[in-house]
Amino acid sequence: MLDNLESDYNCANASTDLPNLLQELEQLEQTSAASHTEEQKQQLNRIRNQIHFIQTKCDIPQES
Repeated sequence: MLDNLESDYNCANASTDLPNLLQELEQLEQTSAASHTEEQKQQLNRIRNQIHFIQTKCDIPQES
């Protein structure tokens, strides 16, 4: 997970950051949703928000 995304995020980093975030999200989602702690749920939300931020800012189509 990226520490902090700002409005001046450099989209040149998206080709590295986005796959890393997607992999991190997939790994967290593979654990049973019923066993997620509140902290894990918050981390999942932060990662999803970071992915959405990069996709929106850098005009990257979202995968279905």
